[in-house]
Amino acid sequence: MQEFYKKALLALIFLVVADALLACVLVYQSFLSLSLLPANDADARWQYNTYSDGDSGGTSTSRLHDSSRERLRFDFRITDQSRYPYAGAGLLLVDSKGKLVHVDWSKYQTVSFLAKCAPANSMFLVMSTFDKNFSRVGDFHTYRSPGTYFSCTPRGVPVSLDLNRFSQPDWWFVQMNLDLSRQSYTLDQVAKVLFGTSGTSPHNVDSYLEVSELTLHGRDYRYLIALGVAIAASCAGFATWFFLAHTRALTAALDLKMKKDLPLLAYRQLTLEPYKDKEKASVLRFIATNYTNPDLDLECVVNQTGANRNKVNEVLKTELDMTFTSYLNKLRLTEAARLLAEKSSATVAEIAYSVGYANVSYFNKLFKEEYCCTPKAFRTIANQQPPAASSPAETVKDTV
Repeated sequence: MQEFYKKALLALIFLVVADALLACVLVYQSFLSLSLLPANDADARWQYNTYSDGDSGGTSTSRLHDSSRERLRFDFRITDQSRYPYAGAGLLLVDSKGKLVHVDWSKYQTVSFLAKCAPANSMFLVMSTFDKNFSRVGDFHTYRSPGTYFSCTPRGVPVSLDLNRFSQPDWWFVQMNLDLSRQSYTLDQVAKVLFGTSGTSPHNVDSYLEVSELTLHGRDYRYLIALGVAIAASCAGFATWFFLAHTRALTAALDLKMKKDLPLLAYRQLTLEPYKDKEKASVLRFIATNYTNPDLDLECVVNQTGANRNKVNEVLKTELDMTFTSYLNKLRLTEAARLLAEKSSATVAEIAYSVGYANVSYFNKLFKEEYCCTPKAFRTIANQQPPAASSPAETVKDTV
């Protein structure tokens, strides 16, 4: 059994290491990140556009600054000519033919970027997303436009926004004749990202906004679910293997032990012919035929056989390499093993009493130490084996 436990320990260590490596890979894969500047899809690219209040009679201006594809910068100036002055710049996703593209960002939870502006003020971020129930492709006034505010300074402010906590403008609900309570939205068909001024942005001042490191972040919990399933499956597989392999190993060990123990009973393994030493034969015969007596002890053997204590100990030590107590327990436990295998109707307690143990708990303890399993487990395993050999008493009769 020691060899089996070594193999089981090595298998468990391998399983733990494999699960740990798998966990590292899947947990890493579950963290999603998408850099939006520049657009990293080979089939789509960003089209930079500017917006202002000119279509409503205003004179505010917005102009894209000469910049790389790694950032978005626009210069703007807000005037007071419009009732709702506004300026901004956006990223419109189009394909290689200039056709509008809708992308699914629903698996992302946050957006982060570095925002620089002068003078320092609050700006607005909007993500226009197509709603199949109300929107018309390309008409952004019909798109849902969830957004939120963020702060910026000339030195730059790292910004991180929760994409699930954007708010939608009231004018869109009025325009679409919808109840204001229908605030839910999904970013599964985003077409445009817009950065613009807020109500607190300074008027009649030359200003700019620069956005860089624009990145979406999210978690794909399918990887974590897959990890949980993989770990559960590996644990279940190991437990099943351990149970079956342990049963086979224990069965083989018990079978081997019983084969080795039965010839040891009485004096079949004596190095001398028992008939040549009548005193020795008398000692062993008496023990083998009276081992079921719960009161049997060394003093009783001495009194009944006439041999002195030293002679009894010498016989057991020389011929069997055992003490009186260990040999007595060997006889009782081996007979108990035979009875457990052959008499399924007898209880463990009945068998314990029949082989000379008055205390069932003590019998269970000794039996487990001898056979590495409880009497009940032994009976289950032994029932799968061929019938056991004859009892110790029968062995003595046959030999004598």
